[in-house]
Amino acid sequence: MTATELQKIDISGDGGVQKEILKEGNGDETACVGCTVSLHYTGRLTDGTVFDSSVDRGEPFEFELGKGSSVIKAFDLGVATMKLGEKCYLTCAPNYAYGAAGSPPSIPPDSTLIFELEMLGWKGKDISPEQDKSIEYYVLEKSDKRRSPKDGSSVKVHITGKYDGNVFEEREVQFVFGEGSDVGILDGVEIAIGKMVLGETARIKIKPTYAFGVKGCPEHNIPPNATVEYTIKLIDCEKGLEDWKLSDNERLEQAKIYKEKGTTYFKKQDYPLAIKMYKKCVSFLENNSDNESNKVKVAAISNQVLCYQKTNQEHAGKQACNEVLELEPRNIKILYRRGQCNLAINECEEALSDFQYVMQLDPSNKAAQNQILICKRKIKEANDKEKKIYANMFSKLAANDKQQEPEDEPDILAKCGEWTDEDTKREVDRAFERDNNIVMI
Repeated sequence: MTATELQKIDISGDGGVQKEILKEGNGDETACVGCTVSLHYTGRLTDGTVFDSSVDRGEPFEFELGKGSSVIKAFDLGVATMKLGEKCYLTCAPNYAYGAAGSPPSIPPDSTLIFELEMLGWKGKDISPEQDKSIEYYVLEKSDKRRSPKDGSSVKVHITGKYDGNVFEEREVQFVFGEGSDVGILDGVEIAIGKMVLGETARIKIKPTYAFGVKGCPEHNIPPNATVEYTIKLIDCEKGLEDWKLSDNERLEQAKIYKEKGTTYFKKQDYPLAIKMYKKCVSFLENNSDNESNKVKVAAISNQVLCYQKTNQEHAGKQACNEVLELEPRNIKILYRRGQCNLAINECEEALSDFQYVMQLDPSNKAAQNQILICKRKIKEANDKEKKIYANMFSKLAANDKQQEPEDEPDILAKCGEWTDEDTKREVDRAFERDNNIVMI
């Protein structure tokens, strides 16, 4: 069958790009914007002259769909309609190809081009935060809607999870977007939902980082470090809050709502979600500078510190302490917690400085007194260890000139009790309880 005998499909809507299917493809799935597609093509002028061919080169052509800069406009439009294994003719008017300039010497000005295409396959759009292909996104069913989920809006989805071809989860679930983990939604699934529009169906591949991680999921018979696949349909989503329209007072009210959510999740020991809510609280107040807003900021970030300590993320906890101290340099509780974080990451000199500053501001603080003794002990142990290393080094270099070393002085700190990890965790719990009426407003 010749090209003129095939049914023409107007892809562009104005007759500028027309497709004629030579061989039907498999399934219903097509590549979406952001996918890397692989295909073979042969480009001809209307007189049949071949001006370019990946087939002749023996190497498939790959490009990122929808990027626009690497291919002519007709390619982006036409390839987006092709199914796996499909072959077609694509007839491209000059304004969808190389226009009035052409592409000398092969393509004259104002040339209509005919491409013969074969879709070999595609890789999903990389929607992972780190752009490391840990979440790949494929559109199964497009939608002409424009609404997408926003933090705080209610969403309803149907999800089907598969591992190794077997369904391990299928359900319809409604939840507050941004809080999906509270109803068992994987991070990778929620990230994908945030990229969808109302009515769309998508397939996603999720690597362990955003799925079940190194632990796997015994409940669903999913082993450690497993890559899983989900099919998601976005059934409904509320219109999200438009932050830019809010007044300062409205931002403050929203911040308080998220701070309370954070406290609720903290009490449920869902520390990652609590941190997320406290950060959302602070984000609402980025441009607020009044006293009440600053108090809410301090409270939310202070509670982040407690969450970080509970999850052994002391580096992040230290950074959060620094944020509070920029607003309140003499905040005793945060200085103490930063000291705890410094001690946990073996920054003993910095920890000692923090606890000494606490004592300067509050001379009766017994907890800080005890931590100072612990810091001094650890610093002495580190210094003694360093001395031994250098002593051994010099003894090898000057074995014949060895001098008798003086006896070590008694360690007056030896009898000071050093806190165990359990003591530290208990202190964090007590701190949360002590602060509840002050911080957790």
